[in-house]
Amino acid sequence: MKDNDLDRLLRSAGAVKADPPAEMPFGSDTRVIALSRKNGNGAAFGRLLPRVAFTAVAVIVLASAGAYLEFDRSSDVISDAGNEYAIADSIIQDEVAP
Repeated sequence: MKDNDLDRLLRSAGAVKADPPAEMPFGSDTRVIALSRKNGNGAAFGRLLPRVAFTAVAVIVLASAGAYLEFDRSSDVISDAGNEYAIADSIIQDEVAP
């Protein structure tokens, strides 16, 4: 590239003014809001909310049932261990007592 071409290219690049930022057309924001209320995200959220609530209730019920069953199993272990100690204690008393 020649120096004259480079100078001309740099001058023309410096002379270009920046474009103003693009703006939305007048009234388009209100149209978008109106459509979203009618059949957009609001309607989808309204249909999704009962499904999420049902899923949450199902998870709570299953977790509660699991916790109850686990607690019920652990109480059996404690009562069995208590019976073993009672049996051992009665055997010791029988051996020691005249």
